[in-house]
Amino acid sequence: MPEQKKSMSVRRFFTLLLAYLIFCVAGGVVVSGFLFPAVFGINAVSRNLMPALKTENIDFNVNDLPQQSRLYASDGHTVIATFYAQNRIVVPIKDVSDYMQKAVVAREDRRFFEHAGVDTQGVLRAFIQTYIKQGDTQGGSSLTQQYVKNVLMNQAEENNDPIAEYHAQEETIARKMREMLIAVQMEKKYSKAEILQGYLNIAQFGTNVYGVESAARRYFSKSAKELDPGESATIAAVTKNPARFDPTVNIKAAQEQRNIVLDLMRQENYISQRQYEENKAKPLDQMLHVQSADAGCQAAGDAAFFCDYVTKQILNSKEFGKSQEDRNKLLKEGGLDIYTTMDVNANAAAMKAARDTIPVDDPTGFEVTMAAIRPGTGEVLGFGINRIYDATQNSGGGTRTAINYAVDQQDGGGWGFPVGSTWKPINLVAWMKAGKSINQPLRTSTSYPQTAFACKTADGTSYGFGTGSWHVENSGGGTTSPESPLQGLIRSHNTTQASMAQQIGLCSIADTAKDMGYHNSPKDQMDIHSDNSFQPPMTIGSVQASPLTMANVYATIAAKGVACSPIAMTKVIDKNKRSIKVPKANCHQAIDPGIAETTAYALNQGVVQPGGEAAVTQLDGGRKTFAKTGTHEDKYMLTGGFVPQVASFVTVGNAEGQVSFNGKSINGRSMGTWYGMYIATPAWKEFMNTYLAAANIQPDNSYGNPDARFTGGVQPQPQQPAPMQQRQMTRGVEAQEPEIGELTSEEAQTVPAAD
Repeated sequence: MPEQKKSMSVRRFFTLLLAYLIFCVAGGVVVSGFLFPAVFGINAVSRNLMPALKTENIDFNVNDLPQQSRLYASDGHTVIATFYAQNRIVVPIKDVSDYMQKAVVAREDRRFFEHAGVDTQGVLRAFIQTYIKQGDTQGGSSLTQQYVKNVLMNQAEENNDPIAEYHAQEETIARKMREMLIAVQMEKKYSKAEILQGYLNIAQFGTNVYGVESAARRYFSKSAKELDPGESATIAAVTKNPARFDPTVNIKAAQEQRNIVLDLMRQENYISQRQYEENKAKPLDQMLHVQSADAGCQAAGDAAFFCDYVTKQILNSKEFGKSQEDRNKLLKEGGLDIYTTMDVNANAAAMKAARDTIPVDDPTGFEVTMAAIRPGTGEVLGFGINRIYDATQNSGGGTRTAINYAVDQQDGGGWGFPVGSTWKPINLVAWMKAGKSINQPLRTSTSYPQTAFACKTADGTSYGFGTGSWHVENSGGGTTSPESPLQGLIRSHNTTQASMAQQIGLCSIADTAKDMGYHNSPKDQMDIHSDNSFQPPMTIGSVQASPLTMANVYATIAAKGVACSPIAMTKVIDKNKRSIKVPKANCHQAIDPGIAETTAYALNQGVVQPGGEAAVTQLDGGRKTFAKTGTHEDKYMLTGGFVPQVASFVTVGNAEGQVSFNGKSINGRSMGTWYGMYIATPAWKEFMNTYLAAANIQPDNSYGNPDARFTGGVQPQPQQPAPMQQRQMTRGVEAQEPEIGELTSEEAQTVPAAD
């Protein structure tokens, strides 16, 4: 019923005419002679309306507009992802081409540089066309008025005020009057350039495209300051109907509108006849160079899992706001430049290695998950997962997931993985922290009384583990006795780990693990002393940890004992060019450098010695390699290791539940029994070799020299038996009576120290 809405009563006619006169006077315009007598009659009305502007509380600062945030790789220029509520990048007017400025003026308000906020000719024309001639509804809004309308709508949306948002765009005289009066005040306070700058930054130029800079990048893959006449006309045309005239939606309509704007630019002498003809002759589809406008980690490709980790760090960090809602708003509207630690080469190498090892669609459904970190910095370099990131409601598991299995549960990961024998370097570090030699021969057994592992922490908390026995064997069955901790690591023998633990106490091993950066993955049981982890089998890796945590533990060894908290961001700059604090790595000397190097030496011996369990990890080019393989029962296969410049960790298994490898055909290869060296190790090697070559990291074979303090033989001990109470008091130091795993001086003389 549009005709009824536009029917004109005498009273309505004079009301609208009076409103028009108010607009003219408020705008400081010299009106035509036949209207002049009415000026005196409405000045009082105008004066009464003006003071209301002082209470509008409207902020016209373009920097306060919602702006997209950008996530950068460590190189500082590769964009991983963008986040926005409105896809906008605010730029100053000097960074918008003159053609673009003139195109908008020609299209929206050709008298923009002449009027004082309200184009009275345009208003009168629209008034006559709409209400006298009963034609199509016309607004007659100046560019300044349109800017005001956009700001009012944006402010209402920011305040989550749907009523204000409705009133900001309703087709009423009251709304038009308010816009005009504010527009006049705007022109008194701001220059034409400032107003044009505001409009160019707030206007919508397509579907999910706000502001001229985002439009230039979206449609032409260039900045706004580089736009030529044809490109400028294309963008300027979109604002009349952002959904219909978006060139990625309707190329034909967009080209027709572009040509209209070019004609308007020629009429205003903004371009020459030659420029008009040349640009009009160009097919629009040949001009476009469209960039994706997709937002968030969903559009980040193989960097999506890293992107997700960064966003979780932001949402979980108080530095970015008091609540998660505040942090999310800052991420999507704050115009943040987020500089991350992700190394493009490392992340690409990790993702490729994961998928090369087990393809995404492999029938077994096993996950290959890896994490890499730079020793001594805490900087996370990248993740590898043989899955496709998908945070939509339709992901539903399988080959698509939004769970980053490489990180802790609180950071968007899962419950973690049992780490198996890759834990054993931690035992060796704890052994040396107790002042013991890695070449000390130990008596081992396949059965240890659980009371032998009872211990007390530094704060006085006592732990007991029952009165039964722990039965433990090496992977091939039985035990090797005697054996030194060094050989126990090289050959990855379980019984030697138990022998070490009952001497130094399980508490010292747990404390050492924590010092090296270890914690459990489940968010409600992250403390190493939680019941799910703090048991004697912890010494052979019966814990739940993320690959990132284990990579960080190995990084501590690689960095001469310097432990850091993993970090994903190096700096964040907001839209006002202010720095926002980011979580710190808190790097510190966690273990003695001599212990770290001796542990590295032991790991390298496992690579280079005949019979070493890590022999298959040797990296290309004779690069000195430090690594450890692991297998947890028949369910998980693992490999962790490092060179001085990078540490990484790989897990292979079913992340959703325990599924046996035995008898499975994986990536076309069938095995009756699988071990870490068969599949996790090749994945680790592929990543390390590929990344080290791509990053041109030269070998540094000087690291890993054993410290003589921890490689000597066993010192003779008195053989006088100690009372039971004395044995309990001295357990974990040097009990005078031999215990399981400890040899008498006479027995020790018959066992040569390991190399």
